[in-house]
Amino acid sequence: MAFNLAHGDERRQRIGASLSEINIIPLVDVTLVLLLIFMLTAPMMYRGIDVNLPKTSSKPTAVEERMVLTLTKDHVIYLNERPVPLAGLDAQLRDIFKNRTDKTLYLKADQSLAYGFVVETMDRVRRAGVEKLGMVTEPSIRER
Repeated sequence: MAFNLAHGDERRQRIGASLSEINIIPLVDVTLVLLLIFMLTAPMMYRGIDVNLPKTSSKPTAVEERMVLTLTKDHVIYLNERPVPLAGLDAQLRDIFKNRTDKTLYLKADQSLAYGFVVETMDRVRRAGVEKLGMVTEPSIRER
């Protein structure tokens, strides 16, 4: 703050200077310290509950095999590398998935296939009772 002590014609004198800039260095210091504290403590907050699990001699539960349906550019259908005719696809999928808990099927289709053939196959898969249908793709590599 500036004080004005002048009276009448006396020359004005300033005592002290007004500071027109904000010093943000202390603010940045505090912010960085808080950021560091939160970065160190956040992983500890999501840790979970510690439990000592009992040990067993039995084998672990068997994991079901992933089911992959592959459509080639020659319109040949493979179910886990075994050829399957299009007409018998529904029945074979029903038999396979009736006793499975995981009703997920992964579909790999050649990119040169006609859209209609892929959609028709997906429709047959849905009618066979498959609950989840995943599309398998390859990541594209971008040139820089």
